[in-house]
Amino acid sequence: MPHLHAEWHKASRIGWLRAAVLGANDGVISTASLMVGVAATGAGSAAVLTAGVAGLAAGAMSMAAGEYVSVQSQADTEKADISRETRELESQPDLERAELVAIYRRRGLDEQLATQVADQLMAHDALGAHIRDELGITETLRARPVQAAIASALSFAVGATLPVVASVVSTANAATWITLTTLLALLGLGGVAAYAGGASIVRGALRVAFWGALAMGLTAGVGRLFGAAV
Repeated sequence: MPHLHAEWHKASRIGWLRAAVLGANDGVISTASLMVGVAATGAGSAAVLTAGVAGLAAGAMSMAAGEYVSVQSQADTEKADISRETRELESQPDLERAELVAIYRRRGLDEQLATQVADQLMAHDALGAHIRDELGITETLRARPVQAAIASALSFAVGATLPVVASVVSTANAATWITLTTLLALLGLGGVAAYAGGASIVRGALRVAFWGALAMGLTAGVGRLFGAAV
């Protein structure tokens, strides 16, 4: 029997990595932009720091709530589909078997082999076979609302902590320190995500940093105009 070796693919991690990077990016960009905007009004360092901490807390909770609601909706849909599939297996097993055979035929198996595979899988775990092959739901991709909410909140908070810390340690001109720290963080996040996904590191880093710089620039402009008007 040939020796089996484990294979490792970049695509296997792109889902959680994308969520983590997006959460951290949101934390860095939104919090830094808020703090730079407040600083542009001429507010003191205490007000800038307060805005950053408030933005961190509000953003983390917003991310958690939004992610929970979104993923819970997916979980509810999955639950309803599985319940319906359970009823159909009990009431019309022959039709469900035919559905599996048709699925395997579309994947390239001939009639005889597709029938054998369907029969064996249904004998072993009929519901599991239909959940996986008909509904496309796997254990790895199952909706987990609580985990998704916690992960989103934590990743946002980690990202948002960077501009807040930059504001604390800066001795003067907090907006400059926040901007520099944010751009370096975004370059790193974009580069890591691109490397993990097999894309161009430089392009990925510059893409993320560009949009972060644009967000901070626009917010700073709004803050300056608002400060001048007040």
